[in-house]
Amino acid sequence: MTFSDYLLSTLGVYGLPVLFGVLLIGCIGVPMPSSLLLLVSGALTEQGDMNLGLALTLSAAAAILGDNIGYAIGRWGGRHVRLSRFAGGEERLKRAEDWLKRWQGAGIFFSRWLITPLGPIINITSGLTGYSWLRFLFYDVIGEVLWVVLYILLGRFFSDRVVEMSELLGDFVWVIVGLLSVGVLGWVVAKYLRAPAPEKQG
Repeated sequence: MTFSDYLLSTLGVYGLPVLFGVLLIGCIGVPMPSSLLLLVSGALTEQGDMNLGLALTLSAAAAILGDNIGYAIGRWGGRHVRLSRFAGGEERLKRAEDWLKRWQGAGIFFSRWLITPLGPIINITSGLTGYSWLRFLFYDVIGEVLWVVLYILLGRFFSDRVVEMSELLGDFVWVIVGLLSVGVLGWVVAKYLRAPAPEKQG
């Protein structure tokens, strides 16, 4: 039995407390199959084994709380607590800083529900760079609410095809990441080509 299978079986037995705990820990930065659990929770609401309103409310609360714990770690922990290792390496943390500087609020919003693997790193980076907490909270709340509602309702409407939906959404996310990477690379190349050539001395 894989770890994901274990969490899913535990979710079926204990329900909402497991969902809340997994989402909280996952949004802080510990790798968890959070999106899959949201889809399965949606299927459970369709089957009558979980209350839809409570699932939506507790999931959003857990995600927002976890994100803000990550922000606090970055804000008051700083690099001296080896955050680069926690965030996946110094290079990955630097990429997240560049992403945040370029996209700011939009970067926080899209990393909540569209490019979720970046979420925990963006949380820490937002704290490290001193990004306004109120602005972070605003984009965080609307992004996480969208993520929770989207995935739980998808799980509810496609309750008989949850695994297929999870794989499809995972592939979609990486397609978006690939397109963004190509776009950024194209922008860098275009900027380089438009740069005036240095004048020759002599």
